[in-house]
Amino acid sequence: MNVLITGTSTGLGNGLAQYYLKAGWQVYGISRKTSTDLEAHPQFHFLAHDLSSLEATADKLAAFVELVDTFDLVILNAGILNEIKDLHNTRLEEIKHVMDVNVWGNKVLIDVLTEQVNHLKQVVAISSGASVSGARGWNAYSLSKATLNMLINLYSKEFPETHFCALAPGLIDTGMQDYLYNLKEEEKFPVLKKLKKAKGTSQMPRSKEAARIVATAIEQVRSFESGSFQDVRKI
Repeated sequence: MNVLITGTSTGLGNGLAQYYLKAGWQVYGISRKTSTDLEAHPQFHFLAHDLSSLEATADKLAAFVELVDTFDLVILNAGILNEIKDLHNTRLEEIKHVMDVNVWGNKVLIDVLTEQVNHLKQVVAISSGASVSGARGWNAYSLSKATLNMLINLYSKEFPETHFCALAPGLIDTGMQDYLYNLKEEEKFPVLKKLKKAKGTSQMPRSKEAARIVATAIEQVRSFESGSFQDVRKI
């Protein structure tokens, strides 16, 4: 069984890579930095690449998966969060960078994989509840994840032989949450209070536990319509 996962150096992507390696899969990881807990594993194959470098992504990915005939699963996990602030205070340059990583890098990946890999069975894009909540302060991140949801929906119509899903993984205690936890609470961003309250509780598991939850959900979403948005907390 082959799985490709982006953003494997830390957080959920790292947890998912470890989960599938333990299950005996061949894991193809892509991230900007290597991960010492993965690189020594004989079934881990790694490409160091920044997905915001869109022009280089296609060629590098094509070479990376050149000998792969089948991907049983692709998890588009890599993503970034910019500064929490109002949209009218967010520069277009910031929005463009977030969109490049969270959306357009994934488009390039899907285009290469659907063109080059003979059998692409399932594609799961890690989305967010922010894609539908419209919470104040999430600016470019919300825009990017909402666009990602539609990207997945559209591709599901073009490639019916592949099951697509945009999946919100719920709250996960990662470096992103560390950044949010240390922000000054402002009344105009009420979701920060909710996140700070959840940190350190079962509502916000660490990456390894979250990976198990997400991997279970990935199996379950196959029974839902291809191209749909799902949330692990509601499955």
